[in-house]
Amino acid sequence: RVGLGGKLDRLPNQLSGGEQERVAIARAIVNNPHILLADEPTGNLDSKTSEEVMALFRELNDAGQTVVMVTHNPENGAYSDRTITLKDGVVI
Repeated sequence: RVGLGGKLDRLPNQLSGGEQERVAIARAIVNNPHILLADEPTGNLDSKTSEEVMALFRELNDAGQTVVMVTHNPENGAYSDRTITLKDGVVI
């Protein structure tokens, strides 16, 4: 689901930063947790892959999984049902 099927035989040091990020996402969702915590999940990804990951998170949420995400990317907020903004440590 994260586009790494052709990389199964690679060691972590043979993967790019973005590929390593997608491995982390795959490991986080493989057991279908009730809550998925994501801290800057698209930070090391190109824009196309970022959109794919955000669409995956949206799909998981639509299927009933809670996704809590921290991001500095305002475009990622468009995928959420609820956005909580912090400024200087205060909810605004």
